[in-house]
Amino acid sequence: MFIIAFLMIKNILFQQREERDSLLAYPYIDRMDASSKAEYLTTGLIKLITGPRRAGKSVMSLQILKDKNFAYLNFDDDLLLKHFNEDLVVQTLNEIYPGYEYLFLDEIQNLPNWELWINKLYRRGANLIVTGSNAKLLSHEMATSLTGRYLKISVFPFSFEEFLDYHNVSLLDKDLLSPEKIGIIMNYLNTYLQNGGFPEVVLNPTILKNYLSSLFDSVLLKDILRRFQIRQYQQFYDLAYYLLANYTNLFSFNQLKENLNFNSVASVQKYIRYLSEPYLFINLTRYLTKIKLQQKSQKKSYIIDNGFIQARSFELSQNYGRLLENVIFIELLRRNFNPELDLFYYRTRNNKEIDFVCRNGYIIEQLIQVCYDISNPKSLKREIEALMEASSELNCRNLLLINWNKEEVMIKDELNIRLIPAYKWLFNK
Repeated sequence: MFIIAFLMIKNILFQQREERDSLLAYPYIDRMDASSKAEYLTTGLIKLITGPRRAGKSVMSLQILKDKNFAYLNFDDDLLLKHFNEDLVVQTLNEIYPGYEYLFLDEIQNLPNWELWINKLYRRGANLIVTGSNAKLLSHEMATSLTGRYLKISVFPFSFEEFLDYHNVSLLDKDLLSPEKIGIIMNYLNTYLQNGGFPEVVLNPTILKNYLSSLFDSVLLKDILRRFQIRQYQQFYDLAYYLLANYTNLFSFNQLKENLNFNSVASVQKYIRYLSEPYLFINLTRYLTKIKLQQKSQKKSYIIDNGFIQARSFELSQNYGRLLENVIFIELLRRNFNPELDLFYYRTRNNKEIDFVCRNGYIIEQLIQVCYDISNPKSLKREIEALMEASSELNCRNLLLINWNKEEVMIKDELNIRLIPAYKWLFNK
């Protein structure tokens, strides 16, 4: 039996080495500069790379490890999970990758009790790069079992800047762009708003509907329904599609319970949490000074990539305002803002909504309003008044209105309100 198990593991790992070598042979867009890679590899801490499925976690890991002697295990492989034996795996790794310096563990959340094994490897001196697609599971286990022993990088689908990079649009001298260049960039932004930034879709836009429909269903089935053994699968699917159709809109747990015929609010809350774990939907909380009131307030739901909206939503026409707001939200995540910690939405006393409140510690550092089209004076007036009112209530004077194409600084009641085109904000960090 031992020989059979050993040969099975050996065969699986040889196949995975071939997979690794073929992936290394592809040309990729660099998502991390050389100095950052070197700094990242130098530390002996566990390198944790998280993000949604197919966003490029594995590719980033391969880019970091390229030209290094590293071993590879992919836990998205059912055969490896079925026959996994840690002693046999470690023995076989040393046979297939003699003298390896780094160990790359891909989609580790699929391995039961993975954190115990990683802890053991770390104590034995292994230099680990680990990827995973489950935000809450990874954060909880790493925080409890591996406190202070890891560095975390979040990888999302391509940013707009990376999208332009793929299309060979140079962003040198960003402040000196010609009108022709700006027109080209805005045309690409229009495509990006609709198609999103999943690498496979950027490489081949014609596959968008089939690829992202399958990915959406795969995340629901594999990462949630099976993992949590959900029996009320129809209600769960109804909730997922409701959130997708109502991205950027407010919702309450009670409202969802009534609209979708759930038995209890607790079930809604549980399913909403499940949908956020594999980086599919991310919820934004209202900014209030009391935590209990925050928790009871309505939420806003965002989808991790606009391509899912194009692939699976039932919109009769494109809502560019909501598409732009979703893109801005995901970009704020890339810039390391965390919902419920330093990123919120806000309602003024007169019920005017501010899309994003950005906080740094206890200080509110910026208020951001997103409005695709401000050519109508009434629309512009509404957005400006909301920012001014919120500025007074939250004691913040850094006010930003992201729109499609207008740039200027408006002065109202001694407040400077900066209007900036979306394309410029997206690549001026």
